[in-house]
Amino acid sequence: MARVRLSDIDKSYGAQQVIHGVSLDIADGEFTVFVGPSGCGKSTLLRSIAGLEDISRGQIIIGEEDVTHKAPSERNVAMVFQSYALYPHMTARENMEFGMKINNFPAEERARRVAEAARILQLNDYLDRKPGQLSGGQRQRVAIGRAIVKNPKVFLFDEPLSNLDAKLRVQMRVELEALHRQLNATMIYVTHDQVEAMTMADRIVVLNAGRIEQTGSPMELYHHPRTEFVAGFIGAPAMNFLDVTGQDGGMHQSLIAKLPRSASKAARLGIRPEHIGITTAGQGDVSVTVRLRETLGGDAYLYASLGSGEPLVVRAEGDTSIDAGQTIGLTMPAGRIHCFDRDGVALAHDGDRA
Repeated sequence: MARVRLSDIDKSYGAQQVIHGVSLDIADGEFTVFVGPSGCGKSTLLRSIAGLEDISRGQIIIGEEDVTHKAPSERNVAMVFQSYALYPHMTARENMEFGMKINNFPAEERARRVAEAARILQLNDYLDRKPGQLSGGQRQRVAIGRAIVKNPKVFLFDEPLSNLDAKLRVQMRVELEALHRQLNATMIYVTHDQVEAMTMADRIVVLNAGRIEQTGSPMELYHHPRTEFVAGFIGAPAMNFLDVTGQDGGMHQSLIAKLPRSASKAARLGIRPEHIGITTAGQGDVSVTVRLRETLGGDAYLYASLGSGEPLVVRAEGDTSIDAGQTIGLTMPAGRIHCFDRDGVALAHDGDRA
């Protein structure tokens, strides 16, 4: 496997620049996830590493080799796409060995690599079936097997689970995590789903409009977002935000008073649904009216609004009796409140709070 280094990567389509000066160092054996909204440049950046897109400026190094201007076939990477991209007239075995066959690998070596990939991916019973006879998860495993047999330096995944149903996505996430541990491989994974990013990544790279907004471990980004964008993107449901600069901002001054002096410069306060406490109406830091209760079994989410109309989502116990129409009080611990300035930059992190 190999380290991947990106230095000052720019990518433009004509006059439109879509990647802006991205620099990143991905360690050997690391599972790195690029995450962000549609159009943020994450797939373009992945395709640039693969050599499927030419970059406008910068350098790409895989291992110790500068591959910036090398063809995809010369980079020793393997890519798994959102669409399975399997040949429908070939069996799973034939799909997995096709690349080796056209590169004149000996039959014995092809058989050995396919057998090993099938063992890892539990595909032995399906090798002689064609894609039309396989489930979505089995087809995706065949596509991953086709990557494994290449024995690449780096695995690249471009939203590989998007076409699967919810239950199968969870199963495949577990399988990909196990595969990473088994192969100890360098993997770069693209998704718009921050739940996938949080559950799978060693390190997350949050992209926004072609720029890196923040990198870090899942819990680092969860607890210490550097910007309002990251705070709102990481975590499900998303962080709640309260405006403290508008006409109704005065109602939040009691919250600001609990915080360090730097909070006086805050334009917005943020707090996650799971960090809000529930008490009786008239008690706590604010009062809200519940508009909707969403019950998920062990948890319930209360969709509420302040008197100003600002929305808030609160996590409650799954068997809560609180329902739509009720007024409740909420407590917001100072150590759980995030502060952001007018530019959306965090003013203080948890460790800085009183």
